[in-house]
Amino acid sequence: MQNPTESTTELRAVTFDLDGLMFNTEQLYQEVDREVLSRRGKDFPEALCDRMMGRKASVALQIMIDWHQLDDTWEQLAGEIAELFADLLPLRLAPMPGLLPLLEALERTAIPKAIATSSGREFVDRVLEQFSLKPRFEFVLTSEDIQHGKPEPDVYRLAAQRLGIPSKQMMVLEDSQIGCQAAVAAGAYTVAVPHGRSLEHEFANVQFKADSLADPRIAAALQMPPAAVPSG
Repeated sequence: MQNPTESTTELRAVTFDLDGLMFNTEQLYQEVDREVLSRRGKDFPEALCDRMMGRKASVALQIMIDWHQLDDTWEQLAGEIAELFADLLPLRLAPMPGLLPLLEALERTAIPKAIATSSGREFVDRVLEQFSLKPRFEFVLTSEDIQHGKPEPDVYRLAAQRLGIPSKQMMVLEDSQIGCQAAVAAGAYTVAVPHGRSLEHEFANVQFKADSLADPRIAAALQMPPAAVPSG
C-alpha cells in the first residue's frame, strides 16, 4: 500500500461502490444467499461468499450454481433473491458508518461524486430511493452499463470518462478485493474500505486501507479542510 500523502495528483472527484461500501447490503446479500441455499439443502461457505462478492449478479449466481451444481438458472435465483429483498430492505437497510457525513463534506467543498456498482439498476434505484440519495450524485453506473464487470476496469474507466477527468484524478472507494482490483486497473486513486468478510481480503496496490468512510485520511487525500467534514 502507498502512503496517501505521497500522491501529488490533484483528486477532482470521488466514485463510490454501493454494496458493503455505502450500505449494509453486502451483509444482507449474504443472509439472503444463505437462505436461498438453505432452501435447497446447501450451505454457504465463506470461500463461496468471497468468490461471489462484488461481481455482477449473472456471474456471482452462476458461481453459486456451479459450486453446488444447482438445477436453477441464475435468472431464477435472481428472481427469488429479489423477492426476499423486497421484504428485507424496508426493515434492515442502513447506510454504512461515515457515509452521510462524507457526502455532506464533498458537497460543502463542491467535489463531484458518482456511483459505480455491480448491482442492477432496479435494485440500486430502490436502495438509493429509500434514503433519497440519487439526486446527490452526478450519475449512477450499474451492471447494465458495462459488458465486463469487476474485476475488469470497465465501470471505473467509464466513470472517469463521464466525470470528464483522467482516472488518476478520481478517488474510488471500494470494500471488496475485486472492486479494488477494478479501480486499480483503471488507474484510479483507490481506497479500500473493508467491512465484515472483506476484512480478510487482499488489497494489493491500493493507496491505503481505511477504517471506515469516516477515516480522516480520505478527507486529507481530497484536500478537504477538517472543518468541512461534519462529525458523526
